[in-house]
Amino acid sequence: MDKKNIIYKNIESLQPIINVLNEAASAINDKTRTISKSSIPEVLTGALGAGVGGIISFTALYGLGTVGLSAVGITSGLATAGGIIGGGMVAGIFVLAAPIAVLTATGVGVASHIKSKQLKQEKEKLYQEALKKHQAIIMSLKEETDADQKRLDYLQSLNIVLTKVIEDLRKDLNIKSEEIA
Repeated sequence: MDKKNIIYKNIESLQPIINVLNEAASAINDKTRTISKSSIPEVLTGALGAGVGGIISFTALYGLGTVGLSAVGITSGLATAGGIIGGGMVAGIFVLAAPIAVLTATGVGVASHIKSKQLKQEKEKLYQEALKKHQAIIMSLKEETDADQKRLDYLQSLNIVLTKVIEDLRKDLNIKSEEIA
């Protein structure tokens, strides 16, 4: 999948999902809970009105620092290194920087791969939990038909938000979309 189309780009961006799952658990366990008692009332109110969506963006910055010695040591070292490829001090900068750049890029690549794998595992875990909570909310909607309108609105808003969470996680995990109630 193209990285720019990923919705949840890092572990931190999954926090809203965790908040929704915690709220769904509270809704299932407390039959008197409504939007006004919710820890995420703005999200649930918005879900009732217009649906919920959004992409949390993330950027990272990597950099290198250089450590120096003395002016004489640096210039003579650069000139010697540059001489390896038939140049002077300027060429020496590139000769000495190449191993650092290659090793840094390798290190960043390995770290990125590890983070990517952890992120995917966390998404898979949250996806399974979202499916369970979604089913439980649907069951509550079916069982609590005689509940007051505030409770029904609350359950319906959780249904909408969980549907969106499941759709977004499916997209990120490249799981074929199915009809969600």
